Amino acid sequence: MKKKLLRKWDIILITAALLAAGVFLLCINVFSTAGEYAVVEVNGETVVQLSLAEDTVYDIEIENEVTNTLKIENGEAKMISADCPDKICVNHRSISKNNESIICLPNKVIITIVSDAESDIDGVAK
Repeated sequence: MKKKLLRKWDIILITAALLAAGVFLLCINVFSTAGEYAVVEVNGETVVQLSLAEDTVYDIEIENEVTNTLKIENGEAKMISADCPDKICVNHRSISKNNESIICLPNKVIITIVSDAESDIDGVAK
């Protein structure tokens, strides 16, 4: 006697879970606020705060040596170069929404998008 791998209710449950996840991701994208600044931190200390409204390229220096380069263009921040071996930060997508970040662990560099607008506990602007 053969057993069915998936039953009718299994398929319904899987479909409902995927649908709920899709709605959750859509809500996060729609209700998240746009950021205004990119904050650059090295070793946990803020180095500079750059406006997303101005296109610029900023070289991040550690011990007087350029290790990472951040590019701000069209209201988005992107790490365009890094001297770390894995280049995960360089392959990360551009960020522009409040509380998004790019992290370069080997160089201890964190780029975080922030906004002056007050937000409640789940990141939605008041």
